[in-house]
Amino acid sequence: MRVSVGMSDVVLRVGPGHTLREAATKMTERHVGAAIVEDENWPVPRIITERDVLTALGTGRDPDTEVVGDHMSESVITAGPEWSMERAAMEMSNRNIRHLAIYKNGELIGILSMRDIMKAWTSDGATSGGPP
Repeated sequence: MRVSVGMSDVVLRVGPGHTLREAATKMTERHVGAAIVEDENWPVPRIITERDVLTALGTGRDPDTEVVGDHMSESVITAGPEWSMERAAMEMSNRNIRHLAIYKNGELIGILSMRDIMKAWTSDGATSGGPP
């Protein structure tokens, strides 16, 4: 199964100046676990995940004053829509991440999460090449 089949085309974008609460609220409203962080002065986007937000809150940071730019990952790991789900899962496992940004011809077209992979692999009729 290809990444393009299982990825979400719902891509939430936030800016580095959004507060953690604003980012968390937007992620909750969209039912996603990550947001792409974009700034016109950066050559590449970055990412903030639910893990980043939880880490900030768990260390006593104020979600109303702390901004995304201080808690995001400095880079986003990318994949192509033609990748197999197995390759994407291995990449996530090897890098200890749960989201890949999916690019086609230099354009962000989706996000693939571990949840998306599990949903694809466990849906009716899906196979991952192994026993049920």
